[in-house]
Amino acid sequence: MNILALNCGSSSVKYALVRLDPAGGDRGASSLARGLIDEIGSERSRLRHSSGPVSIDERADTRDHEAAVRLVLRTLVDPGRGALADLSAIEVVGHRVVHGGAQFRNAALVDDAVLGAIRRCGVLAPLHNPHNMRGVEIATALLPHALQIVVFDTAFHADMPAEAATYALPLDLCERLGIRRYGFHGISHSFVAESAADELGRPLDEIRLVTCHLGNGASVAAVKGGRAVDTSMGMTPLEGLVMGTRCGDLDPAIVLHLIERGGLSTERAYALLNEESGLLGLSGRSSDMRELLQAAEAGDGAATLAVSLFCYRVRKYVGAYAAAMGGVDAVVFTGGIGENEPTVRRLVCEGLGFLGVGVDDGANQAGRRRIGTGPVDVLVVATDEELAIALEAGRVAADVGSGPA
Repeated sequence: MNILALNCGSSSVKYALVRLDPAGGDRGASSLARGLIDEIGSERSRLRHSSGPVSIDERADTRDHEAAVRLVLRTLVDPGRGALADLSAIEVVGHRVVHGGAQFRNAALVDDAVLGAIRRCGVLAPLHNPHNMRGVEIATALLPHALQIVVFDTAFHADMPAEAATYALPLDLCERLGIRRYGFHGISHSFVAESAADELGRPLDEIRLVTCHLGNGASVAAVKGGRAVDTSMGMTPLEGLVMGTRCGDLDPAIVLHLIERGGLSTERAYALLNEESGLLGLSGRSSDMRELLQAAEAGDGAATLAVSLFCYRVRKYVGAYAAAMGGVDAVVFTGGIGENEPTVRRLVCEGLGFLGVGVDDGANQAGRRRIGTGPVDVLVVATDEELAIALEAGRVAADVGSGPA
């Protein structure tokens, strides 16, 4: 089964072509091609594509998402660059959808009812769901023979206990407006939790993990027995950790203060909290952790504060989630920062010795998968959201092929 995983963002399309042997389960998956088109609609748009020994990095003429997806498909069947002879070989398209609300606890085969529900969830994720939906519409038109399956970032967190998912507001108000903690990055948290269990050689349903997805967007999840029992993001991706441009946890009265005393409109306050805060706002220079670590090393006080605050917030959540689960067996780092910045991993783990968390400096600097020194394992696991989307879409497709979904 050939599965195209399609991840349409606001100005980018990530993709992976995966061949899945249903009889082999997850271990029967092989990557045929993968790539990224970024800065869609800009003259700076580029295609980065790899397939076997072929590697491409070139300017892309992509005025919109449809042009980008068409370029992806042309590249996949290009005789010198691609991995397929014909587009008819693509049997399934798996789409990332950020917000599935409370309705979707699993991936779903696309039909009119599913599309309608995703559109309604767009109110909760106006920066994400419309672009995800556009990808579904384009792929349905260009690949009408393929099964279209949506995989939700919120699904992994959908069964969190009520005490973790509920805000302390009047319950009737929460129910009427769909206010609850949904959580995000679920595709990544689920994937790295399974990978961590494999690395440890232990059944996933018998271990307690704190998974730290650290990147420009960042979140932490408590995974107990293979289920997410808490996560740092809430109704929107704004809650939780300090991020590249998002403020994370904030006294809600500050928002009222900004509007009432600062004279900000609701739109301006939204932009401030989501696009101008976090590492960028703290440092006054960048949202890029690599640049901030260099600046901090050179003595920049604001950069030092930004790095320290970022790591402190992650450390607090690790401790809180260990308490929520009655202990922890492993702390897992993933995401662009989590996988590539040993200084951040060291700073997060400092002070967690009372939990049994320690870091081997040599292993950490070398970027090894296992870097812990104490009874609690510390792992570095590369996430692969496109592979995770393909695997989940493959499970749904197999169910469809064997009977009613």
